[in-house]
Amino acid sequence: MSNAVSGLPVGRGLLCLIVAGAAWGTAGAAASLVYRASDMGPVALSFWRCAAGLVLLCAARRLRPRVTAAVREPFGRKALRATVTGIGLAVFQTAYFAAVRSTGLAVATVVTLGAGPVLIALGARAALGERLGRGGAAAVVGALAGLAVLVLGGGGATVRPWGVLLALLSAAGYSVMTLLTRKWGRDGGTDAAATSVGAFAVTSLCLLPLALAEGLVPHTAEPGRLLWLLAYVAAVPTALAYGLYFAGAAVVRSATVSVIMLLEPVSAAVLAVVVLGEHLTAATVAGTLLMLGSVAGLAVAEAREARTRTKRPVLV
Repeated sequence: MSNAVSGLPVGRGLLCLIVAGAAWGTAGAAASLVYRASDMGPVALSFWRCAAGLVLLCAARRLRPRVTAAVREPFGRKALRATVTGIGLAVFQTAYFAAVRSTGLAVATVVTLGAGPVLIALGARAALGERLGRGGAAAVVGALAGLAVLVLGGGGATVRPWGVLLALLSAAGYSVMTLLTRKWGRDGGTDAAATSVGAFAVTSLCLLPLALAEGLVPHTAEPGRLLWLLAYVAAVPTALAYGLYFAGAAVVRSATVSVIMLLEPVSAAVLAVVVLGEHLTAATVAGTLLMLGSVAGLAVAEAREARTRTKRPVLV
């Protein structure tokens, strides 16, 4: 089940993505607690999330034992990869926050996370030659249906065209980031840790002027609590989650990546009930089961196909 280019087994790549998706889902609950403890805005929070995550990733790289067969690639390609990935990440995050402000959390989440798998599946077919297959298509449809039930089940959503366009822009940024990560992973010569560091450096630079305009330093009556929350946001749903995401996305098919990442709203919904005291509804249960079933089915299919590829005889 090993990927011939990067050396990371596909099964381990799937596990990386599952952990990353679950960790991403905790960011929303942590952000809600940050907003309760201070007047920090969403763009400033995104900037501090990326900047502090960058510091943690750099520290982790210095502590990591050196590998003699380390991945080496030309500086020009490394810079291009970091720039494009970082811009995609900045567009993904900033446009999503703007969509939430314009059309509400429910519609922004459904459009962004719902359009992502569709755009990625089309892009993977056109640019990478990856076929989804009937089972994969059914899993995508099931996951999107579960997402809609999970997020919109409570009703009261308001659709505003400008907010929908911003959500589509966010989905496009996420799709470009995922497709390019997969393409570079197939081509070889990439380092997931270096990709994470470069992307976060570019994203932090892109978000800094917007964060300055919004207000970079928040006012709070609980500085200790705020610092702990920011440290968690930087460490778990940022440095850890994106490091695992870039590692897994390089070896797993792009459409599979996009569906597994839908674990984010599942994790967020669970935390909303357990941590924030929100009510457990039938829509939450039904949507969660639909999405978990789709993710599990697609992950099993991906692992089975990878196992089949490794057993296929090589003709010489």
